[in-house]
Amino acid sequence: MALHVFGLTGGIGTGKTTVLGRFRARGVPAVAGDLLACAVVEPGEPALGEISNVFGADLLDPAGRLDRRRLAAIVFADPVARTRLEAIVHPRVRALARRKLAELEARGERLACYEAPLLVEVGLAEELRPLVVVRSSEAVQIARAAARDGLGPEAIRARLSAQMPLSVKAGLADYVIDNDGPLAATIEQADQVLDGICQKLGIDARAYPRPTADSG
Repeated sequence: MALHVFGLTGGIGTGKTTVLGRFRARGVPAVAGDLLACAVVEPGEPALGEISNVFGADLLDPAGRLDRRRLAAIVFADPVARTRLEAIVHPRVRALARRKLAELEARGERLACYEAPLLVEVGLAEELRPLVVVRSSEAVQIARAAARDGLGPEAIRARLSAQMPLSVKAGLADYVIDNDGPLAATIEQADQVLDGICQKLGIDARAYPRPTADSG
């Protein structure tokens, strides 16, 4: 039977990874856009050569790997530079995603999740219904991103401004998970959303059981 792929997105520091981890814990195979974006700029990949040509070879470390933090500082300060980078990376990420999802379909999977921070921005929302959006307050986003990435408030706000407002994404969503509260509440919401997706698509949710040792 055909694979159905639903989308998961949010913003920096909203907790998409937590929700994706819960879906995976229940057995839903997932493709993470950030990991694909890293893969397509590995040494030897054509995208890395293009980035080096456009933004300068000094963005490569002695091992020939991309200094992602330095590149981020450039593109989040310059919308034109960000657009040029996206033109290099996004088509390759989409192509790699299609291959990964085709592999899942070939092995007989019924359901999969595609997670990407810019899923709505690049026009994939309608292809990936039901769409799940994880949201939290800006203060929480900044605190989480600072703790996780060691970025200052200005750098985080630059990243926030490069993404569509969460209120807009939430308005486009089929399901919204609020992640300002305790972890247990987020996990419970993720479970309810996955059960709802299965019901909507006519898939037996028992194929994706909640971990038996989980307390919520």
